[in-house]
Amino acid sequence: MSADAALIEHLMDVLRPLGGVAPRRMFGGAGIFRDGVMFAIISDEVLHLKADATTIPAFEAEGRGPFTYGTKNGDRVLTSYWRAPEFLMDDDEAMREWCSRAAEVAARTAAKSATKRGVTRSPAAGRSRRSRARQSD
Repeated sequence: MSADAALIEHLMDVLRPLGGVAPRRMFGGAGIFRDGVMFAIISDEVLHLKADATTIPAFEAEGRGPFTYGTKNGDRVLTSYWRAPEFLMDDDEAMREWCSRAAEVAARTAAKSATKRGVTRSPAAGRSRRSRARQSD
């Protein structure tokens, strides 16, 4: 897995208007995050976007497939990320649209996952120990 610095820089320039977008190197490739949630993977100079049942038909219509990577035990398929259409590299507006949808899918998925794990913020979580201690006195 690899991610070319020029590709990452290009994506950051194109995606800047979305706000909150940042790359993070990982496993020789890179993840692209919006507000801390990963919505894209760059592997072997190929962009893959987060997808779900609402967006997969658009990838299929473009003849794209899910993210596949090799392991010592054979190829693995990660169906939650799909290969981005080639035309996006030449169309900044379309790239922002597809990436925005992928970021929305990632945010929905993260929210569902947090709900399933029971991660909620209690009213006391935002207060300091000192203020909680005073309140209990």
